[in-house]
Formats: sequence, structure tokens, C-alpha cells
Amino acid sequence: MLSFLVWLPIVGALLVTCLPNKNPQLIRTTSLVISSIAFLLSLLLISNYDFQIQGIQLTEFFSWIEVLGLNYNLGIDGLSLPLIVLNNLLICLAIYSGDLGQKNGNILARPKLFYSLILVLAGCINGAFLAQNLLLFFIFYEVKLIPTYLLINIWGGENRGYAGTKYLLYTAFSGIFVLAAFLGIVFLTNSSFDYELVQTQILPLSKQLILLITLIIGFAIKTPLVPLHTWLPDAYTESSTPVSMILSGILSKVGTYGLIRFGLGLFPQLWNNVAIWLAAIATVSALYASFVAISQTDVKKMVAYSSIAHIAFVVLATAAGTSIAISGAICQMFAHGLIVALLFYLVGVVEAKTGSRDLNVLQGLMNPQRGLPVIGGLTILAVMASAGIPGMVGFVGEYISFQGSFTVFPTLTILCLIATGLTSVYFVILLNKVFFGKIDCRQTPAVYPQVQATERLPALILAMLIVILGIQPAWLTNLTEFSIIASHPNNTTIVIQNNYLGT
Repeated sequence: MLSFLVWLPIVGALLVTCLPNKNPQLIRTTSLVISSIAFLLSLLLISNYDFQIQGIQLTEFFSWIEVLGLNYNLGIDGLSLPLIVLNNLLICLAIYSGDLGQKNGNILARPKLFYSLILVLAGCINGAFLAQNLLLFFIFYEVKLIPTYLLINIWGGENRGYAGTKYLLYTAFSGIFVLAAFLGIVFLTNSSFDYELVQTQILPLSKQLILLITLIIGFAIKTPLVPLHTWLPDAYTESSTPVSMILSGILSKVGTYGLIRFGLGLFPQLWNNVAIWLAAIATVSALYASFVAISQTDVKKMVAYSSIAHIAFVVLATAAGTSIAISGAICQMFAHGLIVALLFYLVGVVEAKTGSRDLNVLQGLMNPQRGLPVIGGLTILAVMASAGIPGMVGFVGEYISFQGSFTVFPTLTILCLIATGLTSVYFVILLNKVFFGKIDCRQTPAVYPQVQATERLPALILAMLIVILGIQPAWLTNLTEFSIIASHPNNTTIVIQNNYLGT
């Protein structure tokens, strides 16, 4: 089943390339069917997953290239399961909205290449979350850079070449640090690349520290954390709407996943030595990105900086390392993926209908005459969820994360809570200017094209999940209950127990 999740999208991409160019609707439909099957398989994993068993489940293994130590070793646990479901959901919605934002109602250019690249990307992300071999993880981690770069560079905005190249260089350096750490771990311990066989505790603490810092730098670039974040605003802003949804909703989670799985998981004894510094950087990232978001006039760039701030909460909880904090980090990753994907989709709809993302140009979109009142209502819901309003999934992730991190880093947690307050500031600015401003018919059109029901569907799906999982958070938290999210080489484990959510 795990292999199907990895290879079905990749084989499906090959199938899409064989379809006739003259029928773009067939290309899109075929891609959507393939991604939908992968999503259904990810849901089927939940029914086959035993939540009472600790450790990696549904494993698949065979020796691939023995001389390199590269084994085809797949498995899933409470850390990777929610991210697999999130990835396949967002891929489906991204493919469904592939034509969104095309100027003058034109169809998507080069649809075969576009959809096949997204499918390849889906398979590589699944592979990264499922890989239980360090070298296999690195292969998926690096290969996904190619389709992502092409998606930005071909279908992006006016500065897509600059944004795509910057993304490629930063994330390539991220891969160099990750590979260097993996090679150092295996060569210094004379062990296997297979995750469960790694024995980092036999190394001197000085060598462990160097390897851990190398890993943290690599994944901090991918997450990203300040000051390694400068690729993100350009990449998110210049990407097309579907690609922005994937970049923000799931690709950034590969970095935080790596910090938990390989940073905390392989160096549990040394984690406390670096935790305070990592937590401090996360706090600076949250505050800095929040203040920069307030100063933005481009709605898409505002959402991009908001994403940096909120993913920093995941890093803070990861640094804390308590069972509650790690559970909160997983929930926050899932919640942030839903919320930020919804925000980028709604910004894409606004830009497609109005031709602008400028806060100083857009105004009065909640007025029914404008044709965008439903989009305005969904945007209000999305920003409320991002601000952590109770009853929405954003509150669940942030509350558990801060509850877990407060016992370890009380001061830094309070500073991050201030950053959540700043979320309300910049999003109120957005709502006030874009949706509640006065209509000036002398400067802008009085009426914009209507948003069709088919165009609202992805936003409605994400909005419903945000509300449903906010009202019934146990459906999310149970995915990690009693699950080992980090197997330590000395046979100790971190076990997530969500009993504190019993009420």
C-alpha cells in the first residue's frame, strides 16, 4: 500500500504525458482521477493503521543497492500519517484548480507537463514521509526540487525566473547539509542507513553536536527559519495559485518533519543542548515575519510572511520536545497546511477576478455588486482560523503546541503568543482594505466577474475541514495517539499521549 502511494502518482505522470495535446480537459481529468485514487489510499491507511501499536507499521523492505547501503525501506507512524493525508488532499485540490489565474480565460499552457510535474512531486513527497532509510529519504528530498523548480519557473509570475532559481539554490544547499549529516552519522558509527539501526549514542558528544547542528541548518533552510527564509516570499508570490498551495501547504512541512524525525529522533540525548537556541530562532522568526507581514501591500506576500510566522510555532514546539509539544507540532503542521492553502487559493481567486493583489487597489469586495461576497466570507473564516479562534483547527494546533512548549520555554512561548496577536493585526488590515472598503467606481470596476460554483469548491472543502476538525479535534489528534514519533537509538522512545484532550 505504501509503495502505491509513492509510485502511483509517478506512473500516472507517465500516463498523462501519453495523452493527446488537443484535449486538455482529458489531461486534467486523468490527473485528477490519479490524485484522487492516491488520496483515497491515504485515507485507507487510517483504517489499516493500528493506533494501539507503537512504532513503524505497514513496513515494506528489500535490499536495493547493497554497496551503498541504500535499501527500499518504507513505513508509517503517527508523525507521517497525517502529513501523507494532507499531501494527497492538497495535490487533488491543486490539480482541480490548475486553470485558476489564467489571463483572459485562457486555458493552462502546456497542461501535460504541468499536471505530470505535480504528480511526480506528489509521489516524491509521499516517498520522503514514508522513507525509513536515510539515503532513500535524501533521494526523495532532492528529486522533488526538479518538478518544483519547473512549476515555478514555467507557470509563475513576471519574476518567476529569479524566484525559481533562488528556490533551487537555497533548497539545494539544504540538501547538501542534510546529506553531509547523514553520511557523517553512518560513516562515524559504521552503521546502516536504515533509520532503526542508526546508533548515534555511541559517538562522542562533540561529534554528535556537529552532526545535529548540520541537520538543523539543512532543515531550517527548508522550513524556513529567519535568516534563511528569503527564498520563500519570492517563491510563494511568483508561483501560480496551485503551486503556492502545494509549496505552503505541504512542502514546508518536509523541513519540520525532518527536524522531528531525524533531529530529535536521532539525537535525543543532545537535543536539550540546542533546544533553547532553536526555540529562540523560532521566536525571532515568528515576530519578524509577523511585523513584516503588517507592512506588506501585496496580499499574497502578506500570506507568505504569515506562513513563516506560523510554521515557527511548529519549530518552537519541536524544540521543547515534550510529548504534548510534539503532538501539538504535528497538529499545527496539519492545521497550517489546510489554512494557508485556503488563503492562497482565495487570493488566487481574487487576483483572477480583479487582476490585482494590491491592498491599495482592491476595495469593497464583500459588496454583492462586486460578485465576490462568498469569497469574502471564506476569507474571513480563513483569517479567523489562522489567528487561532476557538472552534477552528488553527486553535487546536496552536493551543497544544503552546501548552507543550510553555513548560520548557515560558518566556519564548509568551513572545510567540504575541506573534499570534499580530496575526489579527495584519489580517484585519487585509479584510478592512480589500473586503470592507468603500467602492470608488471612478478608479476600479463596479462589478467583477462572478465566481462560479466550481471555482468555490476547493475553498469550501478546505473551509469545512477547518471547521469540522476544530469542533472535533480528536479526529486529528487520534492520528498520533500512542504513536512513537521518534525512535531513539538507545531503545527509548517519545510517546504521544493525547489524554489531556479527553474533555
